[in-house]
Amino acid sequence: MSWIDIPDGSPFGPENLPLGVFRYGDEEPRVGAAIGDQVIDLAPVASAQMLDGAQLFAEPTLNAFLALGRPAWRATRNWLLDLVRNENDRDAVEPHLTPQSAVSMQLPFEVADYVDFYASEQHATNLGRLFRPDSEPLLPNWKHLPVGYHGRAGTIVASGTDIVRPSGQRKPPDASVPTFGPSQRLDIEVELGYVVGTPSKLGAPVPVDSFEDHVYGVVIVNDWSARDLQAWEYVPLGPFLGKSFATSISPWVVSLDALAAAAVPLPVQDPAVLPYLSGSRLVNFDITFEVYLNGQLVSTPPYKDIYWSPAQMLAHMTVNGASVRTGDLFASGTVSGAAKDQRGSFIELSWGGREPLVVDGKEHTFLEDGDVVTIAAWATGGDGSRLGLGEVTGRIRPAVS
Repeated sequence: MSWIDIPDGSPFGPENLPLGVFRYGDEEPRVGAAIGDQVIDLAPVASAQMLDGAQLFAEPTLNAFLALGRPAWRATRNWLLDLVRNENDRDAVEPHLTPQSAVSMQLPFEVADYVDFYASEQHATNLGRLFRPDSEPLLPNWKHLPVGYHGRAGTIVASGTDIVRPSGQRKPPDASVPTFGPSQRLDIEVELGYVVGTPSKLGAPVPVDSFEDHVYGVVIVNDWSARDLQAWEYVPLGPFLGKSFATSISPWVVSLDALAAAAVPLPVQDPAVLPYLSGSRLVNFDITFEVYLNGQLVSTPPYKDIYWSPAQMLAHMTVNGASVRTGDLFASGTVSGAAKDQRGSFIELSWGGREPLVVDGKEHTFLEDGDVVTIAAWATGGDGSRLGLGEVTGRIRPAVS
């Protein structure tokens, strides 16, 4: 319950309170919390209540707050919960509520490093069948380790940023030499991203049971993908220009504590994983994504059945001694379900372009200039309660000539 009026169907109820960075008019960006269709401007409220670390909410990114670590994250969440529940705090908070429609949301944190995994068995199987129809869809290593690659932190952009169609080398199977030009198979990838707060030391792997000590929360990720550029370049070293041009993230960071009610057991992993990937608290989250193309719902990928847990991703990412930093982002890779309308990319939804989708009476395979893609997500608790992650959106602009 909250004294703040929350519209029916809002993703940001009083148990959620995600953090983000907003700008009001010409004022400097600063940290806010979302509730209903409003933003709580945290800096003046925290200062008035003499909260430890109040000055961090006046920062233009969440990084300084993220670096405080789990005890401070939990204390801040408890403070926020009291603010929105306690009628006695109305006079302190109400003057600092601003409609979300009146602010512009910024990139919520400065991204230090970015890692993209490939953790959905259904997605990996679909692509294996598309790319290697005469072979086993999963490569031999896939069920032994969370496959991933390092991406570009500098091209992660805030939701609402236009995406310029990338250009590069492409070589169709029937061509003898490559050509250069705009991607003709521009795609999306529906992903869940994990935001690192507490850093680790170089040379010290992060155990799976220490996941919550390092990761603050989650964002929705759309990892745009140029499939034709990727197909020509990725053997033998993996994704490069086909992935590095842009990755969009949602503006609100939902804490792991807020998501706790949506935790579900990890699916059975067979064969058994190596000891460093085994732990007593391995979970996923019951999250459903909604993919909209030009306003029409085209897919609802489920996250709960993803094969590798985020704790295993972090453990594998650091098992060689690599460190993580405040602001690191690692993402699940494309999330796809078993049904056709649960696939998390257009290469799967159109089955390599051979089975077009019909949107507003028009056939679609890959993205066209002017297309708008919006990805929303909801977490479902064991009691049936819903908690929103917000949405991430982007419009495709023509390639630079």
